[in-house]
Amino acid sequence: MSTPVIIALGSNDKGAWPDIGALLDAAVHDLERAGLGNVRRSRWWRSAAWPDPADPAFLNGVVQGAWAGTAVALMSALSDIEARFGRKRSVKNAPRTLDLDLIDFGGQMLDLPDLTLPHPRASDRLFVMGPLAEMVPDWRDPVSGRPVTELVQTARVGRDAVPLDRQAPHSCRCGVAQ
Repeated sequence: MSTPVIIALGSNDKGAWPDIGALLDAAVHDLERAGLGNVRRSRWWRSAAWPDPADPAFLNGVVQGAWAGTAVALMSALSDIEARFGRKRSVKNAPRTLDLDLIDFGGQMLDLPDLTLPHPRASDRLFVMGPLAEMVPDWRDPVSGRPVTELVQTARVGRDAVPLDRQAPHSCRCGVAQ
């Protein structure tokens, strides 16, 4: 039995890709290759870097899918994908090629040394809640019970986040733009 999951993606360093959108599309492809099924993604959203807006702007989005393993196994897969994309953890909030955050794992609440579910800061980030609201408008934060539509209004980080275009959320297959 697969568990429904929500993963946030973000980047403000294109690395070897032609642009950050192409990098994020490739990351969605890698999520599928890692075993994430029934993948749908939001539009990409742009926001200023936080906490230092002098850093390059971010593109962010949300992927919804299904995972047949455990939350810990999914976190391991996310870390492996980040490493393949050249993610280096140096200074906190430094520019990065790829950031993958497990936002929700079937509504579970976990507090492990390397994994807290739901993601503890996601509900305060417009660049996560905005894309999530367009993908799963009936989602509720498992801890507070607050609906994502309300969290969009109260998020304090990334208040400048806006979708890049008017394209509707769509199913993904191997990172091919649709």
